[in-house]
Amino acid sequence: MSQRIVVDPITRIEGHLRVEVIVDDNNVVTDAYSGSTLWRGIETIVRGRDPRDVGFMTQRICGVCTFSHYKAGIMAVENALGITPPLNAILTRTLMNNALFLHDHIVHFYQLHALDFVDIVSALSADVRAASEEAFKYCDLPFACGADQLKAVQQKVKAFVDKGNLGPFANAYFGHPTYRLTPEQNLIALSHYLECLRIQRTVAQMMAIFGAKQPHPQSLTVGGITSVMDILSPARLGEYMVKFQEAADFVNRAYYPDLVMAGKAYASEASVTNDVGVANLWTHQEFQVSSNEWLFDSGIILNGDISKVYDLDESKITEEATHSWYKNNAPLHPYDGEQDPNYTGFKEEDTLNAKGEMVKTKVFDTAGKYSWIKAPRYDGKPLQVGPLSNIVINYAKGNKFVVPVVEKFLKDTGLPVSAVLSTLGRTACRMIEAKVVADNGLMAFNNLIANIKSGDTDTCAKYVIDTKKEYKGRYIGHVPRGSLSHWCRIKNGVIENWQAVVPSTWNASPKDAKGQMGSYEACLIGLKIADLKQPLEIIRKIHSYDPCIACAVHVMDTKGNELGSYKVNPNL
Repeated sequence: MSQRIVVDPITRIEGHLRVEVIVDDNNVVTDAYSGSTLWRGIETIVRGRDPRDVGFMTQRICGVCTFSHYKAGIMAVENALGITPPLNAILTRTLMNNALFLHDHIVHFYQLHALDFVDIVSALSADVRAASEEAFKYCDLPFACGADQLKAVQQKVKAFVDKGNLGPFANAYFGHPTYRLTPEQNLIALSHYLECLRIQRTVAQMMAIFGAKQPHPQSLTVGGITSVMDILSPARLGEYMVKFQEAADFVNRAYYPDLVMAGKAYASEASVTNDVGVANLWTHQEFQVSSNEWLFDSGIILNGDISKVYDLDESKITEEATHSWYKNNAPLHPYDGEQDPNYTGFKEEDTLNAKGEMVKTKVFDTAGKYSWIKAPRYDGKPLQVGPLSNIVINYAKGNKFVVPVVEKFLKDTGLPVSAVLSTLGRTACRMIEAKVVADNGLMAFNNLIANIKSGDTDTCAKYVIDTKKEYKGRYIGHVPRGSLSHWCRIKNGVIENWQAVVPSTWNASPKDAKGQMGSYEACLIGLKIADLKQPLEIIRKIHSYDPCIACAVHVMDTKGNELGSYKVNPNL
């Protein structure tokens, strides 16, 4: 007899996500449904606004990847108006992007995803000297892995346990049968978890050097940047370089070896292998480090065939709403996209709760609409975006920055290249992407200094918005969670229409009119769950995409009190 398992909310993500799966008598997933339960609505808010203000609003889509949507909002308008920013502005944006990617990827693994692989309770029984020796198997100079440091980490976490409270580690599925790390390996990862809390502060400061603050930097403007004095200050440049090097050191001495360790340990764990999800992959050019060079190239791979990489045809991108809470179900190009809400709610059904009891539960109306996320498609096909797509496509194209890192990782883990097309591969590719940035991100820094020394101090292009003309433009790029695009139409000097097609929209999309799944849903099919009351396997797979779904920006006073709460009826 089949059962419906509901996981809501999916925690340790940005935003509001619910996953429901149907399992057979053997606890194998036969169908899956992924849905966002919060409406974003930014596209509606920016209508009628001055195009130059939109970037400041679109960055409020997310409190984590603020720079991604800020830059997208600015560059979509630049594209519409035909503006090319000066090289100094382009390179400074890359330096800010360095900070974003390094911060996002290390925080994703350690604070959001690591507990899917790391058993914290197991680490408390580790032999600290053996753990210190174990760390040297994966790195010549391991980060924060001396026996004294590991002992201090063990004691710190034990203090939580002795108080009957695991603090930030509470409510995880410790002891789950699919964990594969030894107590000593768990202790190594735990040490890096705590170190990452410190390092992420340094990387946030990196962003603020040229962005004024983090989150929600303020230094981008249509045409260029406003942080002129900062890029002309040797002290500010030196501060950026030192912080970058500290972050890069953590990537190379903690993040990389931890993924080698996990890759070896989980190579035979069925719940993280052979589950690519959607095998159509897309990435886009990103990280301009000079006047004519980027770290990552564009491309599309279809059906997992890495022997062929295709160019993107923008005209083939559509979004539809057959199973999404919007009125118009038709597949529309983003320039013509609509987001008039049509919330139809949930239905009631018997489901299994965490205690193993059958109870009446509000569940998705899977025959109708069940998500605030639309279904983006390319030539009618679902695509997977993200670090996996980016690294696989760039490896297939022979990218000189990517190929050596991939081949070193495969050699160090003993994994075949096919292992990349999996949950384990998604997690590893995110690290590989961070390492490419850590190893090469200062190219933009050095070229910025060289350009300024040559006498070029331009930071913003001149332009005019003709209120009698109509414009349309877009930004397409690669951000920490994958390919992001913002599409705009400008009329009478203001925004007439705006659509943001974000990475998690591609990956978390509901089924389309043909019944085709997005990658979240597809990667769960065939998954065997060891314990239906502890569906760690589901959470581990979803976390590997690093979901970012309509998360909110909250305003509080200095004492942490919420200043206001507003409820919007989307059907009004």
